[in-house]
Amino acid sequence: MVTVSTRRAAALLGWVGLSVVLPGAAHLRAGWRRTGLVLMGSYLTVLVCLVAVSAGADAGLAGRVLGWLTQLAVAALACALAWFCLVVHSYAVLRPGRLPRIGQVLTGAVAGVLAVAVATPFAFAAQYLAVSQRTLDTVFAGRDPAAGGTGDPWDGRDRVNVLLLGGDSGADRVGMRTDSINVASVDVHTGRTVLLGLPRNLEHVPFPPGSPMALRFPYGFTLPEYKPGWREDLLFSVWQYAEDHPELFGGREHMGAETLKETIGYILGMRIDWYALVNIGGFAKIVDALGGLVLTVDRNIVYGKYDEGVVPAGTRRLTGAEALWYARSRTYSDDFSRMRRQRCVLGALVRQADPGTVLSRFTQLAAATRTIVHTDIPRPMLEALVPLAAKVKQAGVTSLQFIPPVINTAYPDWDRIRLLTARAIRQSERPGQRRRHLDPGTEQAEPTATPVDEGCGAV
Repeated sequence: MVTVSTRRAAALLGWVGLSVVLPGAAHLRAGWRRTGLVLMGSYLTVLVCLVAVSAGADAGLAGRVLGWLTQLAVAALACALAWFCLVVHSYAVLRPGRLPRIGQVLTGAVAGVLAVAVATPFAFAAQYLAVSQRTLDTVFAGRDPAAGGTGDPWDGRDRVNVLLLGGDSGADRVGMRTDSINVASVDVHTGRTVLLGLPRNLEHVPFPPGSPMALRFPYGFTLPEYKPGWREDLLFSVWQYAEDHPELFGGREHMGAETLKETIGYILGMRIDWYALVNIGGFAKIVDALGGLVLTVDRNIVYGKYDEGVVPAGTRRLTGAEALWYARSRTYSDDFSRMRRQRCVLGALVRQADPGTVLSRFTQLAAATRTIVHTDIPRPMLEALVPLAAKVKQAGVTSLQFIPPVINTAYPDWDRIRLLTARAIRQSERPGQRRRHLDPGTEQAEPTATPVDEGCGAV
């Protein structure tokens, strides 16, 4: 039999619960008319504003939000405290003292749990926002070279070119080797992107005329063998050579990134705006934080100093270590196959990093990112890069890899590389007109940019 006390306790908790989704309801029930109307009116006003903003939200707004992370974190904490206090006060104004003692204890406990439950999402949001702020401040440069300019983030350019590097450094290696070298050339108006891949083992690398490296190596990057059959004068060593020889740059240190940007830009015939480097040795942490990576492995990938490891062929979820070895192993393979596998891993990572997974593992991902990602992209540029990234996702990415037989890595035809680069970019601007071009001198089909995930297998 339901007693009067039980009904009163249920009604009290019902009004407290209603106040969670409609603040002021409990106060109106308790006769606090003015307070109830103020709470309800304020809440509905804020709710309407949020709905209006959400309805008009786009990637541009998402970019601007990245500049407000600290303020949003403070606001989220304030909301957590406000909702906690709201639930407690809503319970108090309904005069639980009229209930029997056992009813007061039970309803008070339920109201307390409800108050904590309502405040918790806001507290988590504040934590995520604070972690995001720390991560962005750590990874991205603070300066804004366009500050005080025309207000155009692209400074009148139609394309931006970002050098994407996979670095291989660690306790068992000397210095930084840029083993994965790609340039993403993005049309800032359409988002159409060409990914241009250069092999790590390019020889006789030329440097921009007049640069310190060109003065040291006027006939291309050449060094004596440091032991019979072993060379370090390949493209992947340019970064570390510049780091090790500050005297070439008037004593300036840490010139590796800038030197490699200028070098790659000269090779491709374009201006490189920024670079982003991921230390491949720490890449496994990101994959593990995402819960693994589903990939189709077309054949067994052997790895290890003594060939003791293998990533078996087939479609499976790889751990971070397995994905790392799939991307970096050259055992029974070559640099060019590895370039393709690295491209497949990158594509799978982009596809499988869904919002739910990212949010559930956000703290681990942020911690991993802070330690393995380095870039000179200015922090304020993120406001423009976020909407550009949305355009890229819609427009798609094509890829052109400069590997044999397209080029000879021992004796590269630099003019041909620049010609094919310019052609691939023009082709991306007219996607409906893609075709293979004939080289009049050889009557052989010229390579064209292809979808970035071509040859990666179905997942």
